[in-house]
Amino acid sequence: MNTLKIAIQKSGRLNEDSLKILKDCGISVDNGNDQLKATASNFPLEILFLRNSDIPQYLIDGVADIAIVGDNLLVEKGYGLEIVEKLGFSKCKVSIAVPKSFNYNSIADLNGLKIATSYPNTVSNYFNSKNVNVDIHEISGSVEIAPNIGLSDAIVDIVSTGSTLFKNNLKEVEVILKSEAVLTVAPNLSKEKNEILNKLRFRIQSVLKARRSKYILMNVPNEKIDEISRILPVLKSPTVLPLAEEGWSSLHSVINDDQFWEVIDQLKFAGAEGILICPIEKMVL
Repeated sequence: MNTLKIAIQKSGRLNEDSLKILKDCGISVDNGNDQLKATASNFPLEILFLRNSDIPQYLIDGVADIAIVGDNLLVEKGYGLEIVEKLGFSKCKVSIAVPKSFNYNSIADLNGLKIATSYPNTVSNYFNSKNVNVDIHEISGSVEIAPNIGLSDAIVDIVSTGSTLFKNNLKEVEVILKSEAVLTVAPNLSKEKNEILNKLRFRIQSVLKARRSKYILMNVPNEKIDEISRILPVLKSPTVLPLAEEGWSSLHSVINDDQFWEVIDQLKFAGAEGILICPIEKMVL
């Protein structure tokens, strides 16, 4: 039987979030400490725990079939690998930061200066597109310390909350790109492995749809059912059940999480009462 090999980061936040989405997809993975490979017990999937920066090359070489990585890594060294799903977690930015004392007005202020980064290709392409010449110093590890020790005038690094920049007396001045975890696939995947991938993608899509949605139920005057139904466009139509109190019904539907408070305000204004919101574990459409 064919087994799909998925590469994920061997440690860190992306590792935890990757394992969580597999678990939410109903895939059971028994991985011990420092284990570099694990096999799912209930799905034809083998998990390879690899160093993040090595994953694109493993896909190119055919060692791994698919991978969960940040799309910033693919921009840096992805070799044109196809993204088949955006996963919505591990969001961050790749940004330019300078010392707080730097009088920054525009990207032109960095012309001729030294930039420290772990993303030399991304930085080079960005500054070339802006017709700005910079001296790139490729380093790994604690990039944010470079200006403090005189190694560079500015840095380009991943920014999540900005707290690390603040602690190192730096300020973010430009966002080069925004990144999130993605599911990417190796070239020339076999038909059999593509079939497994499609089953996995179906599960992932159901989980992601549930994460973006909330189940909502409320009490509604019967004469307001049509008006309130039009406020809830996620499903084809809501479920309507009569209440014991004459003239009232219980209306059940789904709302998008990012529209939550706006929709709630509209529902209350339209006459809905006793509104109850519940999380959704899976959502299959």
